[in-house]
Amino acid sequence: MNNLEQTNGHLLDHVLAFTYLLHEMGVDVGTGQVLELVRALEYVPMTAREDFRDAMRCTLIRRHEDLPLFDMAFEFFWRLPENDMLRLALPQVKVPGRPLRLPRQRRNDQSGAGDDPQKNEQEEEKVGLTRAYTASEVLRQKDFGTFSWEEVQACKELMRRMQWRIDERKTRRSYPARTGRRLDMRRTLRRNMRYGAEPLELRWREVRTHQRPLVVLCDISGSMDRYSRILLQFIFTMTNGLHDVEAFVFGTRLTRITRMLRQRDIDDAISDVSKQVVDWSGGTRIGETLKEFNYVWGRRVLGRGAVVMIISDGWDRGDPELLRREIGRLQRSCYRLIWLNPLLGSPGYQPLTQGIQAALPYVDDFLPVHNLASLEDLGKQLSALGERRPERRQRPTPSQPQP
Repeated sequence: MNNLEQTNGHLLDHVLAFTYLLHEMGVDVGTGQVLELVRALEYVPMTAREDFRDAMRCTLIRRHEDLPLFDMAFEFFWRLPENDMLRLALPQVKVPGRPLRLPRQRRNDQSGAGDDPQKNEQEEEKVGLTRAYTASEVLRQKDFGTFSWEEVQACKELMRRMQWRIDERKTRRSYPARTGRRLDMRRTLRRNMRYGAEPLELRWREVRTHQRPLVVLCDISGSMDRYSRILLQFIFTMTNGLHDVEAFVFGTRLTRITRMLRQRDIDDAISDVSKQVVDWSGGTRIGETLKEFNYVWGRRVLGRGAVVMIISDGWDRGDPELLRREIGRLQRSCYRLIWLNPLLGSPGYQPLTQGIQAALPYVDDFLPVHNLASLEDLGKQLSALGERRPERRQRPTPSQPQP
């Protein structure tokens, strides 16, 4: 009996999943190499971890530059316990005729039910679903700033599955419809010319609706360094999931990144952004960057009832009066102004910084953006904006000086 049979067939499934992971990481792994590995494992003792690793390394790796990727993948894949939530980051492999499953822990069943293959398969599937649900729930509630590399990969997959929708706006255009509130006089008269003076058949028109444009301004200063990359992944998913999205990043200056985020691969897009942005992890001048946005980009991207989202913790080194004046101008120019603060999800957080204090009177929605659950709440907020603007708080409070 060989090693693959001694492990009840699960080893072969995991070997195939591991080779698929190498392929996803850019390592050239062919079918012939996998067959050589399967034959080699018949002579490798399973108790010797280093021998098992060397056998895989010798048969699967052809190029010297792939060795670091192999070492990273091996440590990640073969050290995880079976119920670890980081399994979410692993690719799912479907082997023809035998679905891939995680090995379940054996239990002593005195009733003899363990001998029933059909019942065992049902129990195994149920346990797998329970673990997946628990793992995703834990990841949904965990703060972005505490993610490890493996959790970031799992989070990217969960973000990719999110569906984004922004409440549509009514336009001035209309289209022919069977029913509606607006009478189409031209089509009605043309249809009823055969009947004489009085119309007998009415025709209607319905108002067209379009998605509201979305404008995102993300803070990439030093105080936001723990959240910047994961939030850029969030912006990437929104850019590729919605129409008419404009994305900007700012620290001490404003940079438009809309074209960079239109790539298919998220890692390449974020890499291009980090190379093009010169003030990454630097200082923060929110007032100056908002002034540049209002005067340079405002007329281009804020038409047709645009929704603006500012993602920042509010730590600002600039003039608070300039910030108050420019964010007031920005609020008057857009349909909805939403401020997303990753610190808002921390227990005991209070908006006491001068940047937040200057901006809050002009913010329509002040929301957290620290985990996946907060992103889901944001999606619900965007899909239910309503047809009317919220009550604007344009007048400063008595404790604030007039701009």
